[in-house]
Amino acid sequence: MDIRELDRRAVDTLGEVIAQVEADRLHLPTPCADWTLYGLIRHQVSENLGFAAAASGVTGDLGAWNRGEPGDDPYAAYLDSAEHMAKAFADDAVLDRELEIREFGRFSGKSALSMHMLDCVVHGWDIAQSIGVSYTPGADLVEHALVVAAFIPDGRDADRPRRAFGPVVEIPGDSPALDRLLGLVGRRPAAI
Repeated sequence: MDIRELDRRAVDTLGEVIAQVEADRLHLPTPCADWTLYGLIRHQVSENLGFAAAASGVTGDLGAWNRGEPGDDPYAAYLDSAEHMAKAFADDAVLDRELEIREFGRFSGKSALSMHMLDCVVHGWDIAQSIGVSYTPGADLVEHALVVAAFIPDGRDADRPRRAFGPVVEIPGDSPALDRLLGLVGRRPAAI
């Protein structure tokens, strides 16, 4: 399957969760340390715009990864940023091009989309937990995200300037795939 299709489905799944966030709940904390729901949605809008900028050839501008503003309608801002990203990755040539992804380094467009898809799957869970709604991303999304998450440093290195996710939480190997994924990115599923 085309990684763009997996990413689009992850973006849509996250969007379905964001659509359920009511304005009076944007101040609630999330499983992401130091982020409220508003801050996490802002992060996702910024990430969409940052990945779009990277796909368009922007390099050396960390500010491009921090320009998202949810404003008065976070869901609309998310959808708009997701559309920008989808357009930026529409050309097949972007998939093989080397892109600069934040301070994390240079990756092929395919790898960058895999990273974005992982972010959407995990933060969809974060937001769902914060507002108390069910969350069931597609099994293929979770399986692909598990593969990607296995390559991310575990966050235990205090010298790293910025960790992508928290330190690994040990999850039994026979746990559901989503729980194992959440453990790899420093989350503690409710069942553990």
